[in-house]
Amino acid sequence: MSDRPVALVTGASSGIGSAIARSLAPTHDLLLGGRDETSLSLLNAELPGAEAWPFDLTNLASADTAHIARLDVVVHSAGVALLGPLSEASVDVWRQTLEVNVVAVAELTRLLLPQLRAASGQVVLINSGAGLRANPGWGVYAASKFALRAYADALRADEPSLRVTSVFPGRTDTPMQREVRRQEGGEYDATQYLDPASVGRAVASAVLATPDAHITEIVVRPQPR
Repeated sequence: MSDRPVALVTGASSGIGSAIARSLAPTHDLLLGGRDETSLSLLNAELPGAEAWPFDLTNLASADTAHIARLDVVVHSAGVALLGPLSEASVDVWRQTLEVNVVAVAELTRLLLPQLRAASGQVVLINSGAGLRANPGWGVYAASKFALRAYADALRADEPSLRVTSVFPGRTDTPMQREVRRQEGGEYDATQYLDPASVGRAVASAVLATPDAHITEIVVRPQPR
């Protein structure tokens, strides 16, 4: 690592996470977090100043946070979306969704707070339009994203030295979106969705804001084409 600021991006192996990593690469050294070691290695080779950091969000004992000497930004981009009516949502679906989308975010942030406080750093949470409005079939996912929004608000109040930004993207052209459309039983039309790079640029705008500016929320919606 150089003397540049350091950003950890979770979910960096694909989709929005890898787009965020690319947007921050010109200004930050990167820790690329995720489970897919092959994809992380490929992105690591593409981005100078990057380091692959494979770990499983559901097993944070595997994440060696103590070796991170400096951390200016953490971007929580990893997540899961398991759809269906609440009447069919098993306890396992609830637990898996909340574990990845909320509990792991809170615990990883807690473990990294000493480094973030030392840097007067920033936490960016990739939320969703489902974190602003709950729709039929999206109850479990929406509940997790509403909780993530509340977590961001509470963290901002608890840690006044940090900047905390919630980003609410609309539907985005990612592998996760393809799986969502499969669950919905609909066709996949990438032209109707956001380019992941657009979300990456939105995150970079918040991270690169001047020190006097605290961008607390960003909503990004697809523009019909």
